[in-house]
Amino acid sequence: MGMNVVNCSRCGKIFVKGFAELCPNCMKDLEQQYEKCVKYLRESKGVNINDLSEATGVSVKQITKFIREGRISIVNAPNMSYPCEVCGTLIRENTICEPCRMKLVKDVRNNSEDELRRVANEKKENQLSFNIKDRLRDRHK
Repeated sequence: MGMNVVNCSRCGKIFVKGFAELCPNCMKDLEQQYEKCVKYLRESKGVNINDLSEATGVSVKQITKFIREGRISIVNAPNMSYPCEVCGTLIRENTICEPCRMKLVKDVRNNSEDELRRVANEKKENQLSFNIKDRLRDRHK
């Protein structure tokens, strides 16, 4: 069995892949960032995501990832929220806010209805063309 050598998805360095997509150095760095965030949150429960990012030097994107992975709990942090993946509005659960979710549901429903109408129209057009062909064929007999 050969070694699985890949590039780190974070820094680009080549490493032997184990269970993670990151090289050992990046894994260590991420763990340190995580620890900084957790420590700061313990000391400052009323902090928001931007304050946490500023105080720890960890990007909002990475903090959001920690929250979504379930590594950082925001249950006891009343001011902590993270950006919706679509519009950036701050939310406390899921990946997108309710208005974006509703719009997505509506768009999917509209696409389904459009497809049903398109299929029905094709079927109708095919029936009409058969009728015309049949009539023309019958005239020439």
